[in-house]
Amino acid sequence: MVQHSEEESLACCSLLEKDYICIFFIKMFTEKTFPKYWYHIIAIVTVAVWGTTFVSTKVLIQKGLSPAEILLYRFTLAYAGIWLLGRRKLLSKSIKDELMFVAAGLCGGSLYFIFENTALEITLASNVSLIICTSPIFTAFLSFLIYRKEKLKSHLILGSFMALLGVALVVFNGSFILQISPLGDILTILSALSWAFYGIILRQLNGSYSILFITRKVFFYGIVTLLPFIFLSPSVTITPSLLTQPVILVNILFLGLIASLLCFVMWNSAVKELGVVQTSNYIYFVPLVTLLTSAIIIDEQITIVALLGSVFILFGVYVAEKGFHFGLRKQRS
Repeated sequence: MVQHSEEESLACCSLLEKDYICIFFIKMFTEKTFPKYWYHIIAIVTVAVWGTTFVSTKVLIQKGLSPAEILLYRFTLAYAGIWLLGRRKLLSKSIKDELMFVAAGLCGGSLYFIFENTALEITLASNVSLIICTSPIFTAFLSFLIYRKEKLKSHLILGSFMALLGVALVVFNGSFILQISPLGDILTILSALSWAFYGIILRQLNGSYSILFITRKVFFYGIVTLLPFIFLSPSVTITPSLLTQPVILVNILFLGLIASLLCFVMWNSAVKELGVVQTSNYIYFVPLVTLLTSAIIIDEQITIVALLGSVFILFGVYVAEKGFHFGLRKQRS
């Protein structure tokens, strides 16, 4: 029998209480309609949580779990949770839609995380953090190419590049060292492209299916498309015995129930209400959240350059968003 301290038991109980809160919020987001500004807040909260997942994933890797194993546990737990919330419908309306769900699980699940986590093992984390933030730009251009009626507005392009410049300043935090690793950087670009395609696919599905159904399908096909990689890769090991360690269990519960189950429902809700391009711009906040989290938890120093980058991110996102709601000129009577 593995003995746990009273503090560890209390930590697990505390997280279980948070799980009930997680279920409450999921039902609230999927069963109620909020004013539009609330979905901006939902998107910001989502990327705030995602900005902290790097620390959690790093802890699990240091404890001996592989990136693919972490994703398997994370998505399996999320799928089990969402199945309990919305299990009425199993299949989509057509084979075409089912294939789109496969693509969503592939792009927003297995491919995105495999590319990103593999890149982290090859190249610098700063490179990955910077390149992954090109996803909103890819999303905007893909949306323009697929939906020709939508024009690339100048304020969107300007705001996106301003935010990307801010991301660069935040990521390097005053230490401008860019180590070129072609394979790692290419994998990160593929990861950003995968997330962009995921957003485009969401747009196609949002009009026909509920948020819970879409998210459940994404988790399911994320797991299904991950399994061949696990079985065919000799470097991937599955060690369920490690889950008996409270630190590992707590981090897996956080990644599965909060960062995946709750946050994917929140993100998909925001995409449905705000649109994929507008919601994707909030991804620029992820390095900013990571910077603040690192300063609070591990006492990393925040430089003037990083603060300047934060200003660029905030102002860039504002410029990119401005035309959607506040840029419309009133007609003169």
